[in-house]
Amino acid sequence: MSKKEIVITGLQPTSGSLHIGNYFGSIKNFLNYQGKYDLYLFVADLHAITPKEYDFKHLAESKRNLVASYIASGIDLKKTKLFFQSDVHAHAELAWVLICQTTFGELNRMTQFKDKSQKFSAANGTDYIPTGLLVYPPLMAADILLYDSNFVPVGIDQKQHVELTRNIAQRFNNKFGKTFTIPEPIIPELGSKIMDLTDPTKKMSKSAASQNGVIFLLDKPEVAANKIKTAITDNFNKVKYDIKKQPGISNLISIYSCLTNLTIAQIEKKYANIKNYGEFKKDISDEIVKLLKQFQNKYNATLKNFNTIAQQMKTITAHCNKITEAKLLQVYQNIGLKPKK
Repeated sequence: MSKKEIVITGLQPTSGSLHIGNYFGSIKNFLNYQGKYDLYLFVADLHAITPKEYDFKHLAESKRNLVASYIASGIDLKKTKLFFQSDVHAHAELAWVLICQTTFGELNRMTQFKDKSQKFSAANGTDYIPTGLLVYPPLMAADILLYDSNFVPVGIDQKQHVELTRNIAQRFNNKFGKTFTIPEPIIPELGSKIMDLTDPTKKMSKSAASQNGVIFLLDKPEVAANKIKTAITDNFNKVKYDIKKQPGISNLISIYSCLTNLTIAQIEKKYANIKNYGEFKKDISDEIVKLLKQFQNKYNATLKNFNTIAQQMKTITAHCNKITEAKLLQVYQNIGLKPKK
C-alpha cells in the first residue's frame, strides 16, 4: 500500500462561534481529505496571539470550542491528527529559523500585512502595528514544512502565504541541502468565499458591523432562517449566478450549493421558472435549519464528553512531536546548529 500524501491545515480559535463561511470555506472541505490523505489539522493558537491585544482570558475556552466545532462537523480522530499548535514546540522553533531566511521586503509586500497594518496605523498610529503581524507568514511556513506536507487547503486570500512558503522552502533547500517538501495550495472552487448576506461585496465575517449578514453555527435555527429570508437580492427575480450583476443571488446560490452539493447549473435549472425569490430563500432556510440543528446537537454532546477528546488529542500530539522533532533536528544539522552524525 502506497503512503498517503500529506495535507495540513488549521483555523485560529476566536471568541464567539464560527460562521457558515468558516464551515463551507474550510471545515467542510477538511472532511473531503479524511481518509484520502494523511490529514494534520491543528488549532492555530500561536497565530491567535498575533495581535497586540487579544482575548487572552477566553483563549483556552475558544480553543476547546474550536475542537468541538471540528468534531461536530464530522472530523474523526481515527482519520485525522487533530492537535493544538502550541503543544508542538517545533512550530515556534522552526518559525524563528525561517524568519532568519526571509527578507523584510518579502514580508512587507504581503497583501494581508499591508491591509491590516494600514488599519492599525490609521486607528492608533504606527507604534501599534504588532511585529507578529509582519512575521506571521514564516510561522505559517513552519506549520506546513514541518510535516513535509504535499498540499495546503487555503482560501484565495491565503494563497500568497503558500507561495511565500514555497519560496522559503526552495531557497532553504538550495542553500542548505534538500530538507523540505515543496507544498501545493488547494483552493476550493466553490464555498471558499461566502459573502455577507446584507452586503454581498464583503466577505462574511464575525467582525461585520451588523450580524444580520452573518450566520453563526451556534445561531438559533429560526434566527438563521430569518437572516436568509431577509438577505439582500435584486429586482431581476432570476436565480442566475452572476457576481457582477447579481452578487446577492450569486452568494445565495453558493450557499445553497454548499448545503445540497448541487452544481450552479443544477440550481439555475431547478429555479428557472420562479416568479420571486421567496421559494428559493425558503429552500435555503430549510437546509440551513437542518444543518444547524445537526451541528449544535453534536457540538453540545462533544463539550460534555471533552475529557475523552482531550485524551485522544494527547496521543496525537505525542505523534506530532516525534515527527517534528526529527525534522527540526535535520534543520538544525543542515544549518550548522547541531553536528551531523
